[in-house]
Amino acid sequence: MCLFPSCYIINTSEVGVIERFGKYSGLSQAGLGLVCWPISSLAGRLSFRVQQLNVRVETKTLDNVFLTAVVSVQYQVLREKVYEAFYSLTNPEQQITAHVYDEMRSQLPSLELDAVFEAKEELALSVKNALAEIMSSYGYQIVQVLITDLDPDQRVKSAMNDINASKRLKFAVAERAEGDKILQVKAAEADAEAKYLSGVGVAKQRKAIVDGLRTSIVNFDNNVNTSTKEIVTLLLVTQYFDTIRDVGSSNNCRTVFVPTSHTMSDDLRNSIMQANASG
Repeated sequence: MCLFPSCYIINTSEVGVIERFGKYSGLSQAGLGLVCWPISSLAGRLSFRVQQLNVRVETKTLDNVFLTAVVSVQYQVLREKVYEAFYSLTNPEQQITAHVYDEMRSQLPSLELDAVFEAKEELALSVKNALAEIMSSYGYQIVQVLITDLDPDQRVKSAMNDINASKRLKFAVAERAEGDKILQVKAAEADAEAKYLSGVGVAKQRKAIVDGLRTSIVNFDNNVNTSTKEIVTLLLVTQYFDTIRDVGSSNNCRTVFVPTSHTMSDDLRNSIMQANASG
């Protein structure tokens, strides 16, 4: 029998499986290796790197909503179980995919759609525990399981967006109404305060006028020998002409009709006194 030396290279983070006459012989670590063909051969290689498998699972929830879940499974070969990893499974990805389907389709139908989004971490942990228990016997370690996407039907997503938009619109309307209420209350308070201050000002003005009139009457009565009635009439006429002057000097005033008669002062005094008495 002729033997042919055959060289091979095993990369870092990989291991080679050597067979002799078709039977497992041993492992070849990273570096340059040599086998004598056809007695020995390199049957295959396994990588110790972490690998990722994305599994798309379509199922329905408890409230009969169909959705597609994307489950990302990160796994790697156990260094102490290279033999099991190489010889136990023909296609480990198919095995992982089947168990992901089984676990997800047993969990999701028991949850409503909103609960599914809230329970992503619990679902991922459940899938990881189920895979870890099974795949460890085949020489694989499940590093991490992530649910990276939950995609309901487009009509369901549109309905959920409409519900959310309606809730936000109601909240905005309520906030706007509350803001209008506050503005109206503040405006009413400001108007009441303005009227109060205006009333205080008018009262002070009238008090000052009365005090001034009282002082004028007393001073005039002390200096001039006349009756109180004539003093009051004189003051009223003076105030009347001051008012006429102010009205006539206004920018919008064009014509002022002033009644005149020999009894004007008495008529004016009587009119003012009647107006004060009726007020």
